Amino acid sequence: MEDKTHFGYQTVETGKKKELVGEVFDSVADRYDIMNDLMSFGVHRLWKRFTINQTGVRAGQTVLDLAGGTGDLAAKLHQRVGSKGTVVLSDINQSMLANGRDRMINDGIVGNMQYALADAEQLPFAESSFHCVTMAFGLRNVTNKQRAIESIFSTLKPGGRLLVLEFSKPVLPLLSKAYDAYSFTALPAMGKLVANDADSYRYLAESIRKHPDQDSLLCMMEKAGFERCEYHNLTGGIVALHKGFKL
Repeated sequence: MEDKTHFGYQTVETGKKKELVGEVFDSVADRYDIMNDLMSFGVHRLWKRFTINQTGVRAGQTVLDLAGGTGDLAAKLHQRVGSKGTVVLSDINQSMLANGRDRMINDGIVGNMQYALADAEQLPFAESSFHCVTMAFGLRNVTNKQRAIESIFSTLKPGGRLLVLEFSKPVLPLLSKAYDAYSFTALPAMGKLVANDADSYRYLAESIRKHPDQDSLLCMMEKAGFERCEYHNLTGGIVALHKGFKL
């Protein structure tokens, strides 16, 4: 019997999850940026700014923004690497990647920006290709997260670092209850109103609850070979930034 995994709160065949996740992001791609601002009240911009400041990326380096979607992180990384560096904006979803590419071109970000349609579980890059890999709000949608982290480890140069920004587990009980109420009522309602798609945003809320907590993800990174692993709780643990080095 084929292995099972979760798609939100549903149990599905492992081979089916990528297709279902793909349908979600095909549906939300054109409204993704608007919904991010609405859902987080704009705070996602602060979370991403903190992430960029933690990358340590310098001019001339090569960086992979994995599950980069519409390119929020890639645009900032592009500024950091300068004209002699390279940023690869990658996503498994063609609709999201096309939106990101169009946004970069419209903003005049060209030249040293590359694009790759890629699955995080089996990245099509040579070993030791990147100084830094970032992944914001994408890991929870990956079927085999451990395999993805190991694939990322392989693509990093010695001394390189991985940063994973992802929804996590609130550390305060009252905050957790309020966050649950918001996630399962307001998010689908906003999805219906703005994107005409309540189901996709219900899945996104469920996927957050199924994602490993802070310490579990830290252990997964260490298992993959990362060292000096740590995480920073943001907004009371609603979001956490994990960081690890390939030494």
